Amino acid sequence: MNWSTMLLLLSEGLLTTIAVFVLTLLFSLPLGLLVSFGRMSKNKIVQTLVKVYISIMRGTPLMLQLIVVYFAPFYVFHLKISASYRFVAVIIAFAINYAAYFAEIYRGGIESMPQGQYEAAKVLGFTRAQTFFKIILPQVIKRILPSVTNEVITLVKDTSLAFVIAVAEMFTVAKQIAAAETSVMPLMIAGVYYYIFNLLVAIAMEKIEAHYSYYK
Repeated sequence: MNWSTMLLLLSEGLLTTIAVFVLTLLFSLPLGLLVSFGRMSKNKIVQTLVKVYISIMRGTPLMLQLIVVYFAPFYVFHLKISASYRFVAVIIAFAINYAAYFAEIYRGGIESMPQGQYEAAKVLGFTRAQTFFKIILPQVIKRILPSVTNEVITLVKDTSLAFVIAVAEMFTVAKQIAAAETSVMPLMIAGVYYYIFNLLVAIAMEKIEAHYSYYK
């Protein structure tokens, strides 16, 4: 296999990796915020259920969660699994897994805010929703960005776990080419791609941090 063909195949795998990355963030970030509300709920039943969910998501391997999400419809509900469901299962498993981590990050940021800010907003006539989204959330985002950045960078590398249910992301393609060509070079190139991807993510997150530093 020539270099151009190898790079083309790896680039196609990279597109799948990027799709998993983007869709996971798209769903897990807002879901994580909702889960954090449940985690801080004064309703003990809701709080307990959310605690159990977070405990399971953080206490079991993502690889196992991928397998469960993919095979559960067949073994539990006896539904036929289509080939197209593989990618959907990856997004579901990644989203619910990362939502649990983001939820705890959100919770830490929200609970670190001084109670006086809520009281001042109430005096000024802000509703609870206005207080949270206009005053609290922008400050929370600034505080949690370093932790979120770590999770986002980890997500880039975790996308390689999609191979477990035969989704051909970049690492899977690299392994297939390496096996066919009996060469480690495809894996090395994949490593470079991952590094560049993570570097771009880190730069983007730094830009976001700089944007939210205006009220220092």
